[in-house]
Formats: sequence, structure tokens, C-alpha cells
Amino acid sequence: MILSELLNNEELRQREFPVTREKVFLGHAGVCPLPARVATAIGECAREATLGDQEEFMLHRLHDARRLAAQLINSQPEEVALVGPTSLALSYVAAGLQYRKGDNILVYYDDYPSNVYPWMALAARGVQVRLLNTRGLGVIRPRDVMGQVDESTRLVALATNHFVSGYRLDIPAIGKYLHERGILFCLDAIQTLGAFPTTVEHVDFLAADAHKWLLGPCGAGILYVRRELQEKLTPPVYGWHNVRCPNFVAQDKIVFRTDATKYEVGTHSLLGIVGLITSLELALEIGVDNIAAELLRKRALLVPALLAKGWSVLHAEATPENGSGIVTFFRPGTNMLETHALLTAAGIITNLRSDRAGQNYIRLSPHFYNTDAELARLLALL
Repeated sequence: MILSELLNNEELRQREFPVTREKVFLGHAGVCPLPARVATAIGECAREATLGDQEEFMLHRLHDARRLAAQLINSQPEEVALVGPTSLALSYVAAGLQYRKGDNILVYYDDYPSNVYPWMALAARGVQVRLLNTRGLGVIRPRDVMGQVDESTRLVALATNHFVSGYRLDIPAIGKYLHERGILFCLDAIQTLGAFPTTVEHVDFLAADAHKWLLGPCGAGILYVRRELQEKLTPPVYGWHNVRCPNFVAQDKIVFRTDATKYEVGTHSLLGIVGLITSLELALEIGVDNIAAELLRKRALLVPALLAKGWSVLHAEATPENGSGIVTFFRPGTNMLETHALLTAAGIITNLRSDRAGQNYIRLSPHFYNTDAELARLLALL
């Protein structure tokens, strides 16, 4: 399946993405609807599992998941762990590193809480948690990071794309700068994985669940840990899968596995991983570069149209380098809850979000399979 064919063949589009039969779904930065092929793969595996031991039918697929994820982020399969939710993966990184007296870490306080709380918790261990200053909501430029780290900074934890403003991070510029100074770089990649190229050449840790742009099931995510750092990142949890136990017999010493599977503590969510595999295959089939170009094209259509109607758009001046598939708008004095309810009643699914000051926004996040006609339907109601 190629993108142009999908967008010009409504029968194919509705077959592959059943949500399009009844709704205009523009909420992929939240929780996505499953494509038909993902739901089918999960269903077929579940039916097979009624005939015996679930692992007998699915365990061999774990390597497929690691291999496909590695292909997507340009890593090695041995650097990918299947740990589920992004929050859990980021907590593994925060809790698993050793810190010295005087270390500080740099985080962004207005990131999604999954990428704030695990780092805030380190204050109890004597780590100084620094909060990044920015010129606007979610607008994190390389110079902002460069100006707020020092010789005591141990790690910088950021999101690849801000979940409200839609500002996309310059990963290579920030990563190169940090690595030159021996500072670790951890990314919450859930808002770009499957939407924009998100690779790890200049990254030490990366976490992302599948239930947004990757079009996969909830709780089926990945954790990337650079191979050289796996000895230094100790799992904060222990179980039969990540600790050596031949024939399921506990040993005298705790010996972890020697690759990223050391972060997979116990039995996997096998049905979720089958869905993850299918979603990874879909993203690679369409091509992430093609998806990114289509999302930027849709953004270029939406932003001026919203501005012309008198709406304010966060990060309206975005360039192709830092724009994303997220378009967030509001109007001072307008009840955004009512506007959101109006769209929902019309079968147009968006997300309502707010900032620390209490301003409400409507967040649009169309994906590659949404059509210009669907966007026109949205705009007509605004």
C-alpha cells in the first residue's frame, strides 16, 4: 500500500481504517483507533491462543518486534526492550542510573507528566532537578538547552515533540552538543515515533508506546538503551525473565541478561506485541519520510485556514524543521469546551488540552490517512 493510492481510493481507505466510515478522527496525539490490519493480527493471535499455551503461538514474535523497532529508530535489536508504557520505560531510566553528589538533571516542567515525575522523584536521592526555561510553551531550541547545562549536568530528558504546542525537537543538534560534554540524553518519543524520522545516533535512551502516531495498541511500547550504557543502567525491577534462572530455579546471585532484554522483567503482553509488530510494519511500509511530508502538508493547509478564521494557533510560525502533525488552536474569550463539544457532536474527534494557566486549547492531530475533504469539514464548522 502506498500513500497516494490510499488517499485516492476511498474504499481502500475505509477498509484499512474503519474509523473513517463514521468519524473524522483527528486525535492521533491522544489514543489512536486501530487500523484493521492491527486489529486482525491481534484477533488471529487471540484465537490461536485458545488452542493451547499462549506463548507457544506468540513467543517467537518477540524478536520480530525488536528487529522492526530497531529498523525504525536505526539501532540494533539488542538495544531494544519491550517494556510497555512510556511512563514505565522512562521510570526505568530515571531509577536505574547511579548519581553522584552534586549531579543535576535538566527537564522541562511543562512536558507530559510521564516525562516529568520520574525525574522529579530523583530529588529525594539528592539529585538537583533543574527546570528548563523556554520562550514559549513547548518551544525548546538547542540554544535553550545549551545555555542551561553545566559540568555537573548528568542527563537531559526531553520529549521529541511537545504534546500541546507541537514544537518538534532538533534531536541531532542537542544530542551532539550533550555528547561532546559527556551528558546523557533521554527522549520521550511517543509524539514522533511513526510520524517523523526519530533515530538514535545522538541519543542514549528513548521510550515510546505504540498507541499514538504508530497506530498500535495501548501498553505495547519500546525502550532503547545504547549498548555501551546497558551495564550502567541497572533495572530497578527483578523477575524470571531479566534475571538468570535456568529451568526457572532461583540462583544464589542476581545475574541480569546481557542485552536490552534485561529490562523485560517478566511475562510479556503478547497480544499487544503482535499488534505492535503489525503497526511497525505498516509505518515502514508507508515510509516514515512519506508520512512526515504528508503531515507537514496538512499542517500547511490547516494553520493559515485557522488564522484566517480568527483563531490563534500555537507555534503558527513553525518551519518544516520544527513543525509537526499537531496543530493547536484557541481564541481568547471563546469557550473552547463548547467548541470541542460542537466538533465531537459532528463526528469530528479532537483533543481538549490546557496549559498551566488554565487556558483551554483544541488540539488537532490528523494522520497520513486523513483526507483534505475531512479537514475541510472541520474548518467549515469553525
